[in-house]
Amino acid sequence: MAHWLYKSEPASWSWEQQKAAGEKGTEWTGVRNYLARNNMRAMQLGDKGFFYHSNEGLEIVGIVEVCALSHPDSTAKGDGRWDCVDIRAVCDIPKPVSLKDLKANERFAKMSLVTSMRLSVQPVTDDEYLEICRLGGLDNPPR
Repeated sequence: MAHWLYKSEPASWSWEQQKAAGEKGTEWTGVRNYLARNNMRAMQLGDKGFFYHSNEGLEIVGIVEVCALSHPDSTAKGDGRWDCVDIRAVCDIPKPVSLKDLKANERFAKMSLVTSMRLSVQPVTDDEYLEICRLGGLDNPPR
């Protein structure tokens, strides 16, 4: 299984709103970057990812999973270039992991969040996933 990171501004869509969407989850819409779109097209059901609060907070606050494969983005208004996946909340990160903490740790020097700040949907390596879960206080991370 692959791991991912989804960036969202809390004023637009927060972790609390994601959790409130429940088991059905919600479309991850509005992505207008080809690399981020291609990342979503590569996702499989059950892939786990981090929910990251950008602009405000700058921290990983939760874990989500893909609950519907890539499909046309309903906000693209007929522009067939843009896809999205559906994600649902899995669990909170007990101790949110900040961007500052990641930048200070050499283990994350090549992580997309550190090197490609603007990309809204990013891959996360298995090692990065497990280490962030450990830093966040998840002893038994969802896989």
